[in-house]
Amino acid sequence: SSLRGENATVFACLNHEVPLASEENSSVTCETEHLAGFLLSLNATVPLARLRIPYPQTGSWYLSLRSLCNTDRGLEPCGNMTAEVYLRTYLSPCINDCGPFGQCKLMRTNNYLYAACECKAGWSGWGCTDNADAFSYGFQLLSTLLLCLSNLMFVPPVAIALRSNYLLEAAVYIFTMFFSTFYHACDQPGIVVFCIMDYDVLQFCDFLGSLMSVWVTVIAMARLQPVIKQVLYLLGAMLLSMALQLDRHGLWNLLGPSLFALGIMAIAWTGPQHPRRHCYPPTWQRWLFYLLPGALIAASAVLLYAFVETEENYFYIHSIWHMLIAGSVGFLLPPRAKAEAASGGGPLAGPLPPPRRKGCGYQLCINEQEELGLVDPGAGVSVTSVCTS
Repeated sequence: SSLRGENATVFACLNHEVPLASEENSSVTCETEHLAGFLLSLNATVPLARLRIPYPQTGSWYLSLRSLCNTDRGLEPCGNMTAEVYLRTYLSPCINDCGPFGQCKLMRTNNYLYAACECKAGWSGWGCTDNADAFSYGFQLLSTLLLCLSNLMFVPPVAIALRSNYLLEAAVYIFTMFFSTFYHACDQPGIVVFCIMDYDVLQFCDFLGSLMSVWVTVIAMARLQPVIKQVLYLLGAMLLSMALQLDRHGLWNLLGPSLFALGIMAIAWTGPQHPRRHCYPPTWQRWLFYLLPGALIAASAVLLYAFVETEENYFYIHSIWHMLIAGSVGFLLPPRAKAEAASGGGPLAGPLPPPRRKGCGYQLCINEQEELGLVDPGAGVSVTSVCTS
């Protein structure tokens, strides 16, 4: 505004649908018994006033202006005063684009389309400008390091897979460890952020790697023929990619492939056409020291992910999820892949013995070294299992 009177003040009232009737007295209120508006004031000392109305109502808005002068008796109508007021109105989806600690999101509810700020790192307010509960830099750094460094728990499963000649499985674990680390470095709120590529690409690769790690581990536990196993690996990768494009945060993206792979594993372990001609695994040591701990750790990870994890505890619960999933893989991977070929169950072995007449049954194998992974695949020693029904 531009005022030619040092003692003059311009009052403005903004009302919805009904204009404010002018009064002869010196009242500066914008409220009546049936009307409430927004009051602004300008003078020579404060020539600029700004008003933000979040989610304004549709309809007509009325701006009423009135000039009053300061006298010994208070505010009174001015006699000889000139005031120029410049008005600028505009619509914006978010206040200042939510600033550095928020993101402007466009949302749709029924037939309504509206925008709002999604604040992060503890910031709040219409424009993410309230730092009353904002996270400190040290807290942000700690949460980032926890989520990133917890992926190092995949190093032991990678070493176990390489030692047992599970090269494809080891490649999947390395893929998961790499993209999970850099996805969480890019996904952090606040200022502790590091992105090596587009966020959407990192998120997709992280989710795909996590699901593929579960898929290849359970399929490897089924000890299928190489051709069948390769087909299932490829088919799983394509179907999981499609599922992630439909809904990346769906719980069934994890439970669906896991249950399906467990069904395949159960059929392979108990079916009469198993290469070993007996139910697998045949030793109680394998169950007690490997399969049972691995299953408990994996189940704990799924329960944490599905029922415990929230936005408030995300950084440490999700870090525990990383460590539990990686730890379960080390227990669940079956013993050395070449052991089957040496014992007559692989593609390089000789003719298989005739199948049993009454299906699977259950046999306890005396050869415990092979099932516990104590046989060196490079030694070239043929180990014969002696079983009793």
